[in-house]
Amino acid sequence: MPDRAVVFIDGNNWYHSLRGLGLDRLGRLSYSKVTRKLLGPRSWVGTRYYLGQVKQQGNLRLYADQRAFLANLQQDDRRISCHLGRLETRTVKSQAAGELLEYLANLTTRIDPVVFHDLIALGRKHLLASVSVEKAVDVMLAVDLVIMAERAEYDAAYILSADGDFTPAVVAARSLGKKVYAVSPSPGAQLASAVNTFIRLDRSWFMDCYRT
Repeated sequence: MPDRAVVFIDGNNWYHSLRGLGLDRLGRLSYSKVTRKLLGPRSWVGTRYYLGQVKQQGNLRLYADQRAFLANLQQDDRRISCHLGRLETRTVKSQAAGELLEYLANLTTRIDPVVFHDLIALGRKHLLASVSVEKAVDVMLAVDLVIMAERAEYDAAYILSADGDFTPAVVAARSLGKKVYAVSPSPGAQLASAVNTFIRLDRSWFMDCYRT
């Protein structure tokens, strides 16, 4: 019997890896095609997509885009499921704005006063910024990887991520006799040291993985 395989997708890490590769039409990627291409002769049990859920407030366009993406994802194949963590807003200091203000404070060359004051205002305006931070998503994926291994729900796992934080979960799954592969266009030395094989993908690999 062929190995039963499950694909675990770290949505945020995977998305940024694809963007870094220069791929476009990311919303048109077919994850059933991606899964089948990765698994080859193995038996496809499921593909699990993990990401932070956009709230129905603030940027409503982003909320609508995510809803449409999730709907298309699950319509692609019944074996594809979505697992949602949360997004929390954090206030962070902009390094670039801070360096600009420091540079202007120590400037010895005279520049136009209007330009100087405009630059100061710009630096202060952007010194603090609000960003969304994913919470619980990586933990959910890691826990599922291990629990499903303990329950013998797969023989091989494919983690679509280059995040080294999954290393302990990979070690635990492999200690239970499971094969674990990491897949990403990005390098991930720490994760690569723990999995059976780290599979690096290039741009051409995806050319036949779009929905028609």
